[in-house]
Amino acid sequence: MTQNKRDWAIQPPYLYPEYKSTVLRAPTKPLIPLKHTLSELTGPVFGHDAIRKYDNDLTLNARKNGEPLGERIVVAGTVTDVNGKPIPNTLVEIWQANAAGRYIHKVDQHDAPLDPNFLGAGRCLTDSEGNYKFYTIKPGAYPWGNHPKAFRPNHIHFSLFGNQITSRLVTQMYFPGDPLMDYDPVLQGVPEKYRHLLISKFNLDITESDFALGFQFDIVLRGNRETPFENK
Repeated sequence: MTQNKRDWAIQPPYLYPEYKSTVLRAPTKPLIPLKHTLSELTGPVFGHDAIRKYDNDLTLNARKNGEPLGERIVVAGTVTDVNGKPIPNTLVEIWQANAAGRYIHKVDQHDAPLDPNFLGAGRCLTDSEGNYKFYTIKPGAYPWGNHPKAFRPNHIHFSLFGNQITSRLVTQMYFPGDPLMDYDPVLQGVPEKYRHLLISKFNLDITESDFALGFQFDIVLRGNRETPFENK
């Protein structure tokens, strides 16, 4: 099985000193490609039964005693290949901070409240036209220690699984007009010409009346419009 090579003109470098953790994790020697085993290429990735009714609705999937706090939004888009062909039946997962800028994770010790009605994680499958949709809460900014005044912009993490267990894209979606993007080395590490590929667009067609603003984030796998991914 052959795969198209990534366009490294679009992707961030492994080492970007302004993003200080890359100094520790960036490879210092040439990478050695490993051949996939037959079981990796042909084994099952996931089952349709694993997707539950409200997995794509983060405003509902973790409610305990009320609605999650914050601005409701709809995030939708398409997943396509290098030729613009929709990719159906792809597992799309997201995770994010709550409206106050905190993740439900023991490592996150940010002095901001947790929301008992918001898990911050969801998933869905693309339909026959490669479309996906999530209902969620707009995430808040949070400090992250890259430098004394460093705050991450509002963003949502995305993970896409391909047709093999070893085929996975991890990336981040930003929101238009966020001033913190100019100071975020995760985004600034992406070549300037292609940073817009990580910024969603407000879309009135996706917006739902009296409920939530809509943002469109299309994801392209491979090619000259390839979505930049996280080099971790």
